[in-house]
Amino acid sequence: MYLIREVVQQALKTGYLSIAAEERLRCLLKNKYDSEDLDAFMKLQFAAVSGQVKQESRELVCS
Repeated sequence: MYLIREVVQQALKTGYLSIAAEERLRCLLKNKYDSEDLDAFMKLQFAAVSGQVKQESRELVCS
């Protein structure tokens, strides 16, 4: 079973969030999660907004 923080950790490590990882996050966010997962998700949001993590879905829309 994946945890939100595991998906986030991979995205932060690679600097890239794939469409599959975004979908996995959507599914995981529908279930109960703890404060560590919420903190990780907020870090990912900040990283995406600040350009530290690129999103595959946004690259497809903008091209």
